[in-house]
Amino acid sequence: MVRRRSEWPSPDELVICTVKEVFPQGAFVTLDEYGGKEGMVHISEVASGWIKNIRDHVRENQKVVCTVLDVNPERKKIDLSIRRVKENERKWKIQRAKLEQRGERLLELCAQKLGKDLDAAYGEAGFTLQEKFGDLYSALEVAARDPAEVEKEVGPEWARVLHEVAKENIEVPSFRVKGEISLTCPTPDGVEVIKSALISARNSVRNEDANLEFFYVGAPKFRIEATGRSYKSAESVMRKAAEMAIEAVTKAGGKGEFRAG
Repeated sequence: MVRRRSEWPSPDELVICTVKEVFPQGAFVTLDEYGGKEGMVHISEVASGWIKNIRDHVRENQKVVCTVLDVNPERKKIDLSIRRVKENERKWKIQRAKLEQRGERLLELCAQKLGKDLDAAYGEAGFTLQEKFGDLYSALEVAARDPAEVEKEVGPEWARVLHEVAKENIEVPSFRVKGEISLTCPTPDGVEVIKSALISARNSVRNEDANLEFFYVGAPKFRIEATGRSYKSAESVMRKAAEMAIEAVTKAGGKGEFRAG
């Protein structure tokens, strides 16, 4: 798996794991992205509801996506959950892991162009790019469209070759997420309150990485569609806009509810 400077994951982080051992009260897993460090998934975190046979849900050598609940480096203890990972999060993590592996291969290609090896590439640029942009592939996406942004982190030599390699090998993607928001406002100007709340929310969250639109479905429902250069940026914009619209309508005496989907 791709190297990381940090030896331990962070709480709430999504990680890819391999099930090492299954027992009646849970499962021990190894964290693929963190040098095979071991963590535990308690049976209550394996799946929702009552579990009659844990092996109906997990088995040895199975690859699973977990969310990190707690990390204690001193005790070398990592608590994880499988059931708290939503299906869209699981798919996103698997996709990003594949892209991150490709990102490492491209980083190695950059290193070769500079007469360096992969160890040097990580030391001089890779770890810094991970910390700034989240992962190597995301950093290369930025390098493809805005090398100046990368140059601020790793200098002109690396920025130049990263831009060259990224332009040749990466097509900057567009991710789309959808949701539904219900808004009602019983005041005389309720229709205008809702309209104003939606417009304000849409305009407030638009940025370079994501765009958002509302579509009328039928009272009191509206569909939200957000597009972005990453799943996370699109989802973040969608949720933030929904929260802003609901807050504005609630302050005016109405109410609202958001549902991702």
